[in-house]
Amino acid sequence: MSSTDPNQSLYIKGLPEKIRVEEIKASLYTLFLTYGEILDIVIMKKDKMRGQAFVVFDDIASATAALRSLNGFSFYEKSITIEYAKSKSDAVAKLDGTYKPKLSVEDIKRKAASAAAMSATKRQRSSDSDSDDAKMSRVEESEDDDED
Repeated sequence: MSSTDPNQSLYIKGLPEKIRVEEIKASLYTLFLTYGEILDIVIMKKDKMRGQAFVVFDDIASATAALRSLNGFSFYEKSITIEYAKSKSDAVAKLDGTYKPKLSVEDIKRKAASAAAMSATKRQRSSDSDSDDAKMSRVEESEDDDED
């Protein structure tokens, strides 16, 4: 799904960064509510995602109407840019039954550590097997020498 494919989620950038998240969320809700039912508003707080949000509508028609009407709108004296989101929101996925929980950082670290341990075990087994093969080869050579 590209950002030009219409969907229920809108990506908004150009939001003011110095205003409290709760206030921006309430203002976005009030602004976008006139276009249809809102399922979720997600505002990012991390450095890389500051000044950005996602507004999730109940249907594509509402999202499209909001995008067409509000793109370039002056919000807290800043012009906001609105696009369709590139992927389906968690709120929509939960409604249509396709939601898959995302892994936490701890889960990812745990999986990586487990994979590294398994890899080390396989390398050790392989090394042990190679060593056993070399021992076996020496034993066979020794037996051949005894026959002479």
